[in-house]
Amino acid sequence: MTTLRKAVASILCAALACIAHAQVPAADFPTKPLRIIVPYPPGGATDALSRMIAQEMAKHAGQPVIVDNRAGASEQIAVAALRSAAPDGHTFMLSTMGGLTVNPSLYGEKLTYDPQKDLKPIALAAVLPNVLLVTPSLPVQTVDELIAYARANPGKLSYGSSGAGQSTHLAMEVFKRSAGIDILHVPYKGGAPALQDLMSGQVQVMIAVAAESMPYVRAGKLRALAVANAEATALYPELPPMSAAKDLKGFHVPIWFAYMAPSSSPPAVIARLNGLINQVLGNQAFRKKMSEMGMEPAGGQSATLESLVVSETEKWKAVIDSAGIRLD
Repeated sequence: MTTLRKAVASILCAALACIAHAQVPAADFPTKPLRIIVPYPPGGATDALSRMIAQEMAKHAGQPVIVDNRAGASEQIAVAALRSAAPDGHTFMLSTMGGLTVNPSLYGEKLTYDPQKDLKPIALAAVLPNVLLVTPSLPVQTVDELIAYARANPGKLSYGSSGAGQSTHLAMEVFKRSAGIDILHVPYKGGAPALQDLMSGQVQVMIAVAAESMPYVRAGKLRALAVANAEATALYPELPPMSAAKDLKGFHVPIWFAYMAPSSSPPAVIARLNGLINQVLGNQAFRKKMSEMGMEPAGGQSATLESLVVSETEKWKAVIDSAGIRLD
């Protein structure tokens, strides 16, 4: 898992330098309201992040920034809307790790778009840590204890996910294979019902988005063993990284969001949008607000994001193929 860790670390380290030198876009751009296509309905993390950035971006752009929710078909509806838009920089999309790097392997020829051919990277928006959780009744306090318990009880534990092929499913598959343990997968229709069954003990283990699950941990309804990172995060300093476990060196499976444009967008347009996004993410008050929501602000160069998409696509293909994950 070192490829993602190094890529994201590079982006996060370079982002501040990039932000510090970000220039206000030329006076002739934008010439009309900007539209951000969001591939999920209102209320989720993707929508909330997009609306936060849109509000701040409008201050720098001198134009309204509209959020256009186009939910459904695992981002394919949103991508179709983006591809039909004029590649003039006024319409772009906030996509996810899944839509950019997982879908090609999950859907194969059924996928209606090719992320690397049909979309052009603008900037990484945010990284969200995952956490390894267990139901409180499970007699383990650390990742190493969980691995030992699972090895002593093969096939007796089950883990929940937000659905087959979702990030919570894939992260657990990486954990299972890295640790050499046998845990049954129980897919749910979303993270909320999976977390509910984890609290009740219907499933015993889960890797979940920290921002969504840590309130339950702090209420004593779940136990968090570690953050699913290679290194500790300032967002949750009380949790060790999973990579500190004996058999999980380099383990790093966060989720991330990124801005993408139509593939034929001119380089100058990409550069201007990149500058706008970095201006927003460079504001210290805004960064603090994102951190309070469990998000690590990112930013950085579009070329770095392009490399991340390529490397992550290869990584998740290997995981999906080895686990035999297929969608009907």
